[in-house]
Amino acid sequence: MKNKKVWGIGILLLGICTTANAQYPGWTVYDTLNSGLSDNNVYTILIDGNDKWIGTYRGLAKFDDTSWTVYDVSNSGLPDNYVLALAMEGANIWICSGYDGVAKFDGSVWNVFNTSNSGLPDNSTRTLLIENGNKWIGTWNGTGTAGGLAKFDGTTWTVYDTLNSGLPDNEVNVLLIDGSNIWIGTHSGLAKFDGSVWTVYDVSNSGLPNNEVYALGIEGSNIWVGTYSGLAKFDGSAWTVFNTSNSGLPDNRINAIVIKGSDKWIGTYNGMAKFDGTTWTVFNELNSGLPDSYILSIAMEGTNMWIGTFYGLVTVDNPTAIEEPLILDRGSENLELKIIKDKICLSVPNNYYTNTLLTIHDLTGRLQSIVYSGTLSKGNYTFTPNIRKTGIYFVRLKTNNFTETKKLILMK
Repeated sequence: MKNKKVWGIGILLLGICTTANAQYPGWTVYDTLNSGLSDNNVYTILIDGNDKWIGTYRGLAKFDDTSWTVYDVSNSGLPDNYVLALAMEGANIWICSGYDGVAKFDGSVWNVFNTSNSGLPDNSTRTLLIENGNKWIGTWNGTGTAGGLAKFDGTTWTVYDTLNSGLPDNEVNVLLIDGSNIWIGTHSGLAKFDGSVWTVYDVSNSGLPNNEVYALGIEGSNIWVGTYSGLAKFDGSAWTVFNTSNSGLPDNRINAIVIKGSDKWIGTYNGMAKFDGTTWTVFNELNSGLPDSYILSIAMEGTNMWIGTFYGLVTVDNPTAIEEPLILDRGSENLELKIIKDKICLSVPNNYYTNTLLTIHDLTGRLQSIVYSGTLSKGNYTFTPNIRKTGIYFVRLKTNNFTETKKLILMK
């Protein structure tokens, strides 16, 4: 275990600066341009009193509603800037630091646990939770070692893997506590462990729609399971599956589940959905203040929501979405998007653009087609939509610093 004292001189303190969306009142966006957020990819959010701890691709940020404090490998004991999961234990915050183990920070001293100084089976850590003093840490065999699930009681390490337990896969994606049971989402199914007995659910023996499990939530006796083929509810005996074909779920690939009262908040690759048991409401960048529809993380602070996306962090109190997406046409000196009959025309008069994404969505904002993804250099481009159904659609162009949406009417 490594110890490192951190002096205040190395910590970046930034005053609050926000972007309130005038078109969607109540939505406030934080990104690297208007705040102390260290990166726009927000993988995990932890609420601790007034403090919001935010794990990104380039470090850990703490926001107390006034000031930002940023921790990274250059100014703290954080072993890796890639922060995927967080958990609180009293005054200590535990951090899954990508490819370099787990860190504990008490506000001044950092303790780092890795395969060299502890019983951690792999330095690639993805998820963790704390239960009665036990730290449960999910690893994913990313550094070529064993992988598996580790339990640390403060003194002793116990490792569970596919060779010595009922764990179905050594890639552990998500953990959930349910009384005396621990639910473990892996790449090869869902496991329940009560401390002695393992029960495994997969596509061959249950109603689980996909063996890759990335999100878990609990609602009374129901376990909600997010996979790459939809959302499942398991009441202990029966499975109910929700997907884009039979529900209002905007995408079958699920990254986050948060349950507040009777509302299930689901973060997907193409928007955030709220399901109250009867009605689905979908939020995306076309009908709400979300800066991006790719939802990575969700956290609740009372009625206030904190949502992590690929393009920043957003907060909103009791969010609502408009019924039909607002058409945004900001204009640009360098890019011009036009719809001419049934063709998508794009003009790039100057420079070139990396990370260009051109997509087609239906009226609810659901992704229908990816027209183009990649780099665009100077020139004129024409794309034919690969949509076969007559209807009204929205074409969205997005680069690192520019977004534009146009309406497309297709007659087939």
